[in-house]
Formats: sequence, structure tokens, C-alpha cells
Amino acid sequence: MRKRGGLLIEVGVVVAIALSLIIIMPVVLSQFRLNLLGRFLSLAIAALGIDLIWGYTGLLSLGHGIFFGLGGYAIAIYLKLQVPSGELPDFMGLYGVTELPGFWQPFYSFPLTMAAVVLIPGLLAGLLGYLVFRNRLKGVYFSILTQAGTIVFFNFFNGQQKLFNGTNGLIDFTTLFGATVSDTKTQFVFYTLTVVFLAATYGICRWLTSGRFGRLLIAIRDDESRVRFSGYYLCLIH
Repeated sequence: MRKRGGLLIEVGVVVAIALSLIIIMPVVLSQFRLNLLGRFLSLAIAALGIDLIWGYTGLLSLGHGIFFGLGGYAIAIYLKLQVPSGELPDFMGLYGVTELPGFWQPFYSFPLTMAAVVLIPGLLAGLLGYLVFRNRLKGVYFSILTQAGTIVFFNFFNGQQKLFNGTNGLIDFTTLFGATVSDTKTQFVFYTLTVVFLAATYGICRWLTSGRFGRLLIAIRDDESRVRFSGYYLCLIH
């Protein structure tokens, strides 16, 4: 009963914070500062992932920006394709591109884009995680490897001016579902969705860490060898 009561209190606190962010902040903050807060909250979603792998599992990952960035690029490609039929994104004309790259084509579809936002980072993380932990890399070697991966991906996207606009990135979005992105109401919808997704992500992380899986993550942090000798296949857990 005590555990259940503590859980209800935690849920109440999270709901209260989420409602205050949605109801109070838009009133007391200017549009610029509200958008800035929305960006901070979106980064907090990535921070929850870092808390899982570093705080609970004891592995300092310096490469979480890879997966966060890949999801961002996926939705950014979709937004850049919100142009009249037959036209190319504005930056491609600057580099002499006359035909839309083939891998951009699926991003005309919003459902496929949402699937890509989840699947591309997820599959890459799963593959890299399996290869890394299969070779039992940990500690400072794991951190260095993840940092090196971040540099590799940064240099790749930075050098693809024709495909991703290089250092400028995919920017200057105009419309989404017919609504003007810069409109105040649209910005408020984005902000509200960010708060909702952050609360949902926190709930999922809390659910994972409060059960057997969470105890297993802590056990890996405390004594990875003992967990392995207990019969767990750590490549799949990570």
C-alpha cells in the first residue's frame, strides 16, 4: 500500500507539473521564451535516455546526439517537402540539384516519417549496442567510442551540402498540415505536444526502471560480471 501510495503521489506531481507548463507558462512567458522553453523540454526527452544508460546502467554515453539528431532529420525532411508538387526544397537549387534524392521520397508520407523517426534511430542503436556489448566494451572505452561515433556522424552530415544543406542544416520550415509553422497557435500546439511527449517518456522510463528490468540495469552497473554469470545475455539487455 505504501508503494502504491508513493506511486500515486509521483503521478500526481508529474501531472501537476505538466498542466502548469501547459496552462501557466504560455500566460507568463513571451512567445520567444515559450519556444525556447519548448526546445529545452525536447532536449529533456533525450536527457531521460541518458539517465537510463548512465544513471541506472553506469555507462557514460557521449553519442546520444546521434539518435536524437537522426529523428530530427527525419521530421525535418518531411517538413522541407511541404512545397508545391514538383518543386525541390529551396537549398537544393543552390547546389545544382535537379532531381529529388531517392531516399527523400518516402518522407512525403507522414506515417512513414513517424515510423522513420522511431525505427531509424532505434535500429541503429540496437545494432551498435549489440556490436559494442558483444565485445564487452565498457568504462572509458565505451565513452570514447560513442564520442567518436558522434564526430563521424557530424562530419558526414556536415559534408552533405546537396543532401542536407551542410552546416546550415534543414531550416526555414513554412507549413505543416496546411498550418503556418510560425503562427502563434501552431507554436502553442508544438509546445503542448512537447510537454505531453516528455511526460509520456518519463512515464515509460519510470515504468521500465520500477520493475525487474530496472533492477537488472542497476545490477549491471554494480557488478556486470555477476549478472553475466547469472545467465543473462547482456547484449540483448543493452
